[in-house]
Amino acid sequence: MTAPARPTAPAPALRDDAAASALAARLKARALEEGFTAAGLCRPGDLPDLRPRLAGYLAAGHHGQMRWMEERSHWRGDPAALWPAARSILMLAESYAPEDDPLASLTATGRATISVYARGRDYHDLLKRRLKRLGRWLLAEAGGEIKVFVDTAPVMEKPLAQAAGLGWQGKHTNLLGRDFGNWVFLGALFTTLELPPDPPEQDHCGSCTRCLDISPTAAFPAPYRLDARRCISYLTIEHRGPVDEELRPALGNRIYGCDDCLAVCPWNKFAAAAHETGYAAREGMDAPLLEDLAALDDTAFRARFSGSPIKRIGRDRLVRNVLYAIGNSGAPHLADAARARLQDADPTVADAAAWALARLEGGA
Repeated sequence: MTAPARPTAPAPALRDDAAASALAARLKARALEEGFTAAGLCRPGDLPDLRPRLAGYLAAGHHGQMRWMEERSHWRGDPAALWPAARSILMLAESYAPEDDPLASLTATGRATISVYARGRDYHDLLKRRLKRLGRWLLAEAGGEIKVFVDTAPVMEKPLAQAAGLGWQGKHTNLLGRDFGNWVFLGALFTTLELPPDPPEQDHCGSCTRCLDISPTAAFPAPYRLDARRCISYLTIEHRGPVDEELRPALGNRIYGCDDCLAVCPWNKFAAAAHETGYAAREGMDAPLLEDLAALDDTAFRARFSGSPIKRIGRDRLVRNVLYAIGNSGAPHLADAARARLQDADPTVADAAAWALARLEGGA
């Protein structure tokens, strides 16, 4: 969350609809000029059912260990409570669509699969920089106050993006649009200016269930409902400690995130090209060797993943995931890489090494 920016002069009032509509149109056009894929406006109160929906999700325990969702649910469930002065929200989508098949590395024995969004530079930094530039433009044009948010704040970006007309939350719970598919990052710009909202988008999933059917861990108890405790993205990124042994084989060689449900969406035939070169895979991030990753100590981990979103989970959690992938590889030559971690200082890593070695030596 950024501190509210305060103009040097009072914000001009937007008293007539024509002036507000004109500013809204210019703002959205400017957003596209900045490189965003789509932009739309809504108001903080446009989602009256958000709080009960979030409460139901939390009550079911589907958030797993993500206690921050519960601790800040009073803000997450009500954008107006997050910043009472806000009158309008500009929601923005930015494409990171891959050029190649994101699932191709799933069958690469001895190599790791990293989620597409994490193969390049950290999107938080890139997206927030663009949001701040857009915010400065709005302050210069019309005054008011702003706050910008990218993922880490208690903002429900996907429902807000649907309310702003960008797209809709599909059965996999991710945002997708008819013009850009579902490979997008989302950002929000809150402003004290009164701007006319765009009409919300409607659901266009129809009878398709491809995203639900492909889940390796049956993470969707029903369409439009995700149980994070069974989601590979959650298990490899947010979950601390050992992963349930029942779920480990389904992780395959996914060591950070999972793109399965995104990759099979038919709407991706309209995926917008990614214009930000920083989202392209960095060297060593596209199907890296498992044995190289298993050998990382903390210093080497920090050096290798500097500027990457992977850095935030730490060396121990990543190496744990790598060892699960080694156990799933069916590659006997990786036994030494697992054996080398049996006495690891982190007990979860040591447990993962023992499990991997047992799988390889037992031929599982």
